[in-house]
Amino acid sequence: MITRIKAAFVIGYAEGDHCILPNAELVHDDGTIVFVGRDYPGVVDTEINAGEAILSPGFIDLNALADIDHALFDSWPDATRRLGLVWSEDYLKDRTAVFTRKEARFRREFALSQLVRNGITTLMPIASESYHEWCEDYEDLADTASAVEAIGLRAYLGPSYRTAVPYTDGKRVFLHEDERRGLEGLEEAIRFAQDYDGRADGLIRTALLPARIETQTEKTLRLTRQAADELKLPVRLHAAQGLFEVETILARTGLRPLPYLADLGFLAERTYVPHAWTVPGHPHMPEAFGSGDDVALLADSGSTVLLCPIPMAHYGGMLDNYDSYREKGVRIVLGTDSAPPNMIRAMDLAMGMTKTLTADRASAQAADLFRSTTLDPADSLGRPDLGRLAPGAQADYFVLDLTGSHIGPHADPIRTLIMNGDGRDITRVVVAGRTIVDNGDIVTVDTNDYRERAQEFLDRYISSLTASDYARRPTHELLPPSFPIR
Repeated sequence: MITRIKAAFVIGYAEGDHCILPNAELVHDDGTIVFVGRDYPGVVDTEINAGEAILSPGFIDLNALADIDHALFDSWPDATRRLGLVWSEDYLKDRTAVFTRKEARFRREFALSQLVRNGITTLMPIASESYHEWCEDYEDLADTASAVEAIGLRAYLGPSYRTAVPYTDGKRVFLHEDERRGLEGLEEAIRFAQDYDGRADGLIRTALLPARIETQTEKTLRLTRQAADELKLPVRLHAAQGLFEVETILARTGLRPLPYLADLGFLAERTYVPHAWTVPGHPHMPEAFGSGDDVALLADSGSTVLLCPIPMAHYGGMLDNYDSYREKGVRIVLGTDSAPPNMIRAMDLAMGMTKTLTADRASAQAADLFRSTTLDPADSLGRPDLGRLAPGAQADYFVLDLTGSHIGPHADPIRTLIMNGDGRDITRVVVAGRTIVDNGDIVTVDTNDYRERAQEFLDRYISSLTASDYARRPTHELLPPSFPIR
């Protein structure tokens, strides 16, 4: 089936970079692009005219929220309530999974539907661990793989695992360690990778996704690196993302997180470090944590930093700064890690926060940010067939409508997309040549009851926090509304 789609602006690819093709067309034969330009000379089976729109390569999100988001209830509490969102000592001893397997699968299905609506065609998932009995497992990711295949997305999957969980006595946060659980989780992750890599006609690939660095032991980190190298898998590890983490790793090893990972040989190509902002020289980094150039360690190793501007804005953090990391040779790719997973908003926030930090309106250029959502993550994965619209590449793309009154007049299409557009302006999404979203609606699975079910999930999620709170406060005390409810 040969499909031609025309648009006012096609973001093409030539001479190693994106280019803008006004009033152009893209032609794909099933899942492979065969032509990008004007006046395709061949015969086509299907013709689509997107009109006044941008036709863009799909976004690649390597820290994609595959969950119902928690920022609504944990990004604002003051110190008196923040510890109430950490497991108590009593709950640690007598805990159970909050949701059934069926309910847990739904939260994946809902999240995937949100991702594709926002033009994300390739993802690597991230989810909460707080409502599990310990962490993710093989069954959870098997269900995720099934949901990915049903909706038709491209994904890098693997169960998260950890050797420790945080808990509190109401005054401080501690880590309860059980290395056996972490090693068992790693074994499950390796088994999942061996069983699922290449499923769904290659749309499903696998990865090793250990949880945050402070919840790992040296043994799980070394074995993760070894397994990733042997199986040739990408690895993602959250590190250098908070002061508690830095303090913990310093006390445990005598090194800050990034030097510790470099010393272990953990940092490498196709290794992703989300956030990575707690480095010497950052204005929020205490001088007592030492000096050195941690960013250079990332650059020298070829590791990739995952910048997620939406949660960083919600939780009060940011790289210092997007341009300075790139100037040192670090590849930065953008992730959403939030709901809704609006990659366009993420680019706009990254632009605004960087300009605020640098006081330079020439910083965080739109072209660089767009590359950070398309070409750069594709190249980091070793996938020259993704993140670009070019003959031979995968037919993964979206259409963004420019006729909405809220967009107003447009100028450069990339700057217009980032500064005036929104994920809600995306009307069509195609993955591997298959239409997933048409006229703004998902057409591969039935999502009619998703909003109601997602609300039920979030309500249950919030109400479950009373049981794990050290003071067992009811919801209206632990998480009071912004204004009194009358």
